[in-house]
Amino acid sequence: MKVFGIDIIKGSVRSRTRRPVYALARAEDGEITGVEEVTGFRLQRILAAEEPDILAVDSIQEIAADQHELRTFLQALPPSTKLVQVTGGERTESLGKVAARYNISFNKFDPYAEARTTAQVASLGAGVEVIAFENTTDIVVSRHRSPGRGGWSQNRYARKIHGAVMQKAREIEARLRGAGLDYEKKETKAFGGFSRVLFRVVAPRDRVPVHSSRGADVQVRVAGRELDRIRFEPRSSRPRYLIVGLDPGTTTGIAAVDLDGNLVLLTSSRQMTMSDIVEELYGAGKPLIIASDVREMPYSVEKIRRAFNAIPYTPKQSLSVEAKYDLTARFSYTNDHERDALSAALEAFRSLQNKFRNIVKRVRPGVDLDEVRARVLRGQPLDAVLTDLQGAPAAPREAEPAAAVQERPIEDERVMALDGMVKRLRSYVQELQEDLRERDREVERLQQDLRRARSATERKVRRDAELATKDATIESLREQLRGERRRSRRLKKRLERMQTVAELEVSEDYTPLKVLDSLTRDGVRALQEEIGIAAGDVLYVPRAHGWGRGVVKDLAGMGMRALVVGGEPPDPHLLRVAREAGLPLLPAGAIEPDIRGRTGAAKTGAVSEALGEWEEGQKEYRREQEAERVEYLFKEYRSEREKEVRRGG
Repeated sequence: MKVFGIDIIKGSVRSRTRRPVYALARAEDGEITGVEEVTGFRLQRILAAEEPDILAVDSIQEIAADQHELRTFLQALPPSTKLVQVTGGERTESLGKVAARYNISFNKFDPYAEARTTAQVASLGAGVEVIAFENTTDIVVSRHRSPGRGGWSQNRYARKIHGAVMQKAREIEARLRGAGLDYEKKETKAFGGFSRVLFRVVAPRDRVPVHSSRGADVQVRVAGRELDRIRFEPRSSRPRYLIVGLDPGTTTGIAAVDLDGNLVLLTSSRQMTMSDIVEELYGAGKPLIIASDVREMPYSVEKIRRAFNAIPYTPKQSLSVEAKYDLTARFSYTNDHERDALSAALEAFRSLQNKFRNIVKRVRPGVDLDEVRARVLRGQPLDAVLTDLQGAPAAPREAEPAAAVQERPIEDERVMALDGMVKRLRSYVQELQEDLRERDREVERLQQDLRRARSATERKVRRDAELATKDATIESLREQLRGERRRSRRLKKRLERMQTVAELEVSEDYTPLKVLDSLTRDGVRALQEEIGIAAGDVLYVPRAHGWGRGVVKDLAGMGMRALVVGGEPPDPHLLRVAREAGLPLLPAGAIEPDIRGRTGAAKTGAVSEALGEWEEGQKEYRREQEAERVEYLFKEYRSEREKEVRRGG
């Protein structure tokens, strides 16, 4: 068998500028005969010329960017060449894991080594065949040139082309009949013959004795009919061997790992019968070992083990909870039953690891390790297994006709015993079928009762749910109403305060005051929300405790006309900060304010007089600041001159 294995060296099928370059490895009957570097175009020409049995890849994404390109690539392959993805179908695994099953190691960073490994494992039967076409082939025979408008000889020219199409169609039909293939034919008549003939052959493309071709007047196109979606067909029908852990009980846990310790199946259910468990395991593979996490294997687990004729495994001591957590730490599970089943399977795998390592050392590359390990675990000597699998010649058997004659009575007795067993089993099956029908009737009756009970319960639940929803809606609306009422009361009070301030602003004898709870940013924010603060307002704060430099600067930046401070005389530090910020700070004793809640008033004359005094003090403060600045500059100048004199001396 000739196998080609490829792997990308550089480039990509998705790139328009850097087209892929492949490492191509040729294998004949499992032996690598050569490795070379080829482009995609060169690969197509080599495939057409040599027509290998298999083109093996580790991923179909290395040869096609999408399904359309993949179908085009498969259409261009020779009919006898199969495309094989060695890493699996819809659920893929790494090339390293596939190669490890055949005891093959390679450099994962070397494209040439990957191409050789791909060809080797494909020769050994690994992977799935990529199928994109049905077992039906379309053959289209049509004109290769258009008759055109023509001149005096137009009719003769068209008759020549259509006659050539008809002649080619008859030749193809004769080949199909000679090959014994069923087909349907559809002809499109034209002047002098046919302009197009379609043959729909019930056979795959590799069995059709016709190839695509082009001539002077006629062209033939042979193509398989496309499937709706790409199909992956396993090349080997042998299921993989499994190490199965079971945790029986009300909830049954099932776990299965392969002979390399990779998790294959992990599930649990409360409604699993023995037949359901057997069916679940059959779908996953072939159980080789059935394991339990307790020292004495439960009877239900033993029954399933006998159904598969599997090897039993139980630990020397029942596994503790800590040991189960350690074994299953790198896996995720949904409940304790899955954990117990998985720990049983992993404990069985761990007990066999040393034996598996010794087997790997004695097996040459290219032998199916799973089959070797399975036979050794069943008691066969390793040498005999290797001799059988590696194709060593068996010892010649001597002719023993007498022994064969003696064995016939034994075989007859065995047949009679088996016939009796079959009869007993048939009667037992009939009894089971009758019990099953009775149980089906009981189940149907119980299901009817359950449906009636469910309908009544569902009506009550729906009614209760509707009532609960409406109660929640009513409570939510009540809470919204209470919130709106509170908001309305707050707005009403704020409106009253703002009206009071507006009335005072209209009066020329009194200046309105807005009261701050505290000289902090929180106090300013609360006053802003309740009454509002605007440029030119006069604010009153009962005490200046807790003041900060930032809030003084904020008020000065907002354009406050003045800040009246009650209680003790203002802090000198506060006074200095106010003068730096340019915010007039007036003592309450100078203007005698009349405070009522959030608002108040003071005589306009008193406020103006206090502001005048503040301005006089502010001018004095600025003169002092200027004098200090000049004195500071004079001291700096004198210090610099003294330094220069000392340096000159």
